[in-house]
Amino acid sequence: MLTRRRSHRDSLIWATAPTVRRHGRGAASTQPSPIARTEPPSEAMPVREAHPRHVHRVSSPAGNGRSQAQLHPLTDKAANHRLQAYETAVKSSFDRILPLLRELAGLQREKGFVGKAQALAEQTLGFRLPDHLLADAWIKGLDLPRLHAACLFETYCRMADGFFAHDPLKGHDTRAFNTFLQGCGFHLMDVTPCADGRLAHAISYVLRLPFGAVRRRSSAGALFDVEDTVSKWVEVEHARYRAGTPNTADAPTRYLKTVIYHFSSRHPAHEGCAAHGSDDTAAARAGLERLQAFRQAVENGFCCGASVALLLIGLDTDTDALRIHVPDAGGHMDLQSGLDTRDIYRQTLSMTPEAARGHILEQVRRHAPAAPDEGMVKLIAHLVEHNLSQLDYVDRRHGGAYPDQGHAERFMGVGIGFEEIQLRNLTFFAYLHTVEEGAADLDVGCRILGGLNHPHGLPIPVVIRFDYHGQVPGARERAIARCLQVDRAMTERYAPLVRDGLLHRLLVVRDCDTRGGLERVAASTDPSGQGGH
Repeated sequence: MLTRRRSHRDSLIWATAPTVRRHGRGAASTQPSPIARTEPPSEAMPVREAHPRHVHRVSSPAGNGRSQAQLHPLTDKAANHRLQAYETAVKSSFDRILPLLRELAGLQREKGFVGKAQALAEQTLGFRLPDHLLADAWIKGLDLPRLHAACLFETYCRMADGFFAHDPLKGHDTRAFNTFLQGCGFHLMDVTPCADGRLAHAISYVLRLPFGAVRRRSSAGALFDVEDTVSKWVEVEHARYRAGTPNTADAPTRYLKTVIYHFSSRHPAHEGCAAHGSDDTAAARAGLERLQAFRQAVENGFCCGASVALLLIGLDTDTDALRIHVPDAGGHMDLQSGLDTRDIYRQTLSMTPEAARGHILEQVRRHAPAAPDEGMVKLIAHLVEHNLSQLDYVDRRHGGAYPDQGHAERFMGVGIGFEEIQLRNLTFFAYLHTVEEGAADLDVGCRILGGLNHPHGLPIPVVIRFDYHGQVPGARERAIARCLQVDRAMTERYAPLVRDGLLHRLLVVRDCDTRGGLERVAASTDPSGQGGH
């Protein structure tokens, strides 16, 4: 029955995970949803990373000897506090799962285990565990992989529902940015980051843009589907002609297509984009070629290639610094050079805010291969300024570079939707309509999550989701049917993993015309254990 929902990795984790705190074993104190906790955490608060491997420390953006108390004059300190509070709350809600399971594993033969387990779960995770996964533990032991997936799925649903109910990142506050964007000469910003989970926070954190004002469609290697993007361009242009949304068709604005490829400053040969063999040059070249193919497709099909603008950005996944390939007025970009926001940070650290903004504008113009479009200069300067706050964020929180410099995703998101995923290394994306269409991305995601989880007996958790427009007749039913279809195809493609309990699926849909939460369709952790079948 369909119901509306509101609301190890390393052996080192299992060995060192802290014991779950409790106030009397039988007393359950339900923990509030993590989204409800919005107070800024202490900046000295230690943060436990899910994956402690590849820990390196680099110098701060300003160089050696910089005081931790010194921030860049353009850093938005209040936003940094708010973003840190959200990231800490959400990731800690996922990180509490493994310590809980570790403790349950030691209690499963005790008398009254089910009651004790439920009290611990409510106190630690804020919800009860599925009774059917606990009832027979005294006979055959806990099915820990299945229980892990069930906990993760419930945590995800609570996080997503809280996100849509409370808008903790203020991503629906789009009016100011839309006005600014049109003032720069663009009516929509369409961004394709790589599907790698280390770029999942690119919109809300790295670029500091309201997610509701930006179209994000991740793709492995940032190699977006040209035909899909042309279809989106047609949809946007039609809305401009018919409804004057986001502006009228006679307004001198363009559709801005942006690609974000990635690289690693600390381990360039190993932690770059796997789709391009950790070759920065290849990743940048492939992104530019895909951008040019999109513009050529629009020009060939509609004789108006000038109605699109292109932007290529590189992201250092170790530090969140940007390498922006500034285009000239004709859209030409130089792959051999880019505007590095770390350089801008150092150059402007001692300036006044007004002087720093002037310097940024000057540097953007200087990095274009020829005279640039001034609207593009203004937009890029805006992105650079926002990224300076993120550099301080990473510096204050992680000493200049992320400890989890490799993959550390908690689950894979498959289908259409997931705008609530705005956190680094939380999710690997596989946007698709059918498994056949997205097989390459699915295989990459399974390889990554399998490499993280399988050596420790944990499954690959997969959320299959399709958002729909509730105002369209039959849209909900079609979204549910797509979930079931993708689930069937995945169980066939990865039959050995499913059979061994090493791949679990949650099926959800959501009406994206509302602020409502997720609707659960089925899960492989349900009593039937068959997911959508």
